[in-house]
Amino acid sequence: MNENARVSFSIQPFEEVLAITPAVNGIPLTEMVLTFEREQRFDPAGGYGGLIPQWFKYGALDHYFLGEFEENSYFARMGGVYLLGCGSCGEVGCWPLTARIRTNAESVAWDSFQQEHRPKRDYSKFGPFVFEAQQYREAVAALRVAFSARVPDIQ
Repeated sequence: MNENARVSFSIQPFEEVLAITPAVNGIPLTEMVLTFEREQRFDPAGGYGGLIPQWFKYGALDHYFLGEFEENSYFARMGGVYLLGCGSCGEVGCWPLTARIRTNAESVAWDSFQQEHRPKRDYSKFGPFVFEAQQYREAVAALRVAFSARVPDIQ
């Protein structure tokens, strides 16, 4: 468990759109999961990239990254969120990394990581990543403001 981790988000161009990549303690999640998969000797089958809100309806980014969904919504039924998509094509349906987001007054945690196209892979030693709630909420709010400034029709 990574206590007191810090979350941040980068917004970078991908083709003609923008991709959002989470980072833990300044290390992009794309690099962290790649390192983990190599250490576990998982056969490489795909690479990870950021999420592209122009291509998938995540809803309001602050609600999305806090795991706040309507009871019968797609993500509530899924039991988690996409944290990363495919690094080659940008689609979450192609090569996603999913996780559960748990929140309480003191912390936000990412756990239960999965690669849905490789269900036999064991990600139980990847994370959980636990963030101080205020720092996390501030980072998510800053992401929403920064992203909506660049892509006004996306929250």
